[in-house]
Amino acid sequence: MSPAHDILVVGSVALDSVRTPYGEVEEALGGSASYFSLAARHFAPVHIVAVVGEDFPAEHRELFRASGVDISDLETAPGRTFRWRGEYNVDLGHARTLATELNVFSEFHPKLSEAHRSAPYVFLANIDPDLQLEVLGQMKAPRLVLSDTMNYWIARKPDRVFEVLRRVDVALLNEEEAKALAGETQVARAARKLLQEGARSVIVKKGEHGALYQSADGRFLTPAFPLDAFVDPTGAGDSFAGGFLGYLARHDTRADASVRHAMLCGTAMASIAIESFSPRRLVECSPGEIAERVKELHQMIALDLKPLW
Repeated sequence: MSPAHDILVVGSVALDSVRTPYGEVEEALGGSASYFSLAARHFAPVHIVAVVGEDFPAEHRELFRASGVDISDLETAPGRTFRWRGEYNVDLGHARTLATELNVFSEFHPKLSEAHRSAPYVFLANIDPDLQLEVLGQMKAPRLVLSDTMNYWIARKPDRVFEVLRRVDVALLNEEEAKALAGETQVARAARKLLQEGARSVIVKKGEHGALYQSADGRFLTPAFPLDAFVDPTGAGDSFAGGFLGYLARHDTRADASVRHAMLCGTAMASIAIESFSPRRLVECSPGEIAERVKELHQMIALDLKPLW
């Protein structure tokens, strides 16, 4: 197999304080770029473009380096690092935000190096769509761009969110976001509406009900990986994105079968991420463990079609 192709991620690196029914952490490593990169690095080289404050702990930098993630373009700005505080109730379905401190992230404008402008695979994590468009304007000719968003931007800048969707190859949204952006009440209709509005393909994350991939050529639904218990859902979507794009970058293909397999890789990485607070499990897990989960997911959906009558 030829070497995996590089991935560029532009997003947030943060300090998270999270409380769930199974415990809590204070100022642990968080942020979309953190979860994505530590999931994707199992498959391909990852380069982070983000900003932190002068108070960002040295041990987190070392964790990225030890994991093989390139942080040479992790900018350090005067001030404090982006912080998020949230909690989950017993069903762990949705986070309740208790506090958000953007700090240095409020003035962040991604500036890509010449090497990063040529990155073949790109993840535009959950940031202001204007910043996502700034990044797209600096890129040369990426082979595949995956984007993420959130209801905050959908409510405030829907036109800009749509502009991003029309310019990327795959748009990643959760169920609530897809319905809100499409103005629909059902996931399947929302996915089709987003394609009608110009999206090339979409992935709708459905939490414990799996994920839906929809393009003009067809659709694919993967179940969630069955877990008896999990600890913290924070970063699950970004970890899914890491597994999905990581697999495609490793094999350098957009063939339908590869996209389907990438969906399973994303699902496996999301299931690993939620077994601990912060991205700790993404750091600790082995290639064998990832492969075993992908295999189990494949066995769950594989079926030889038999005659009905």
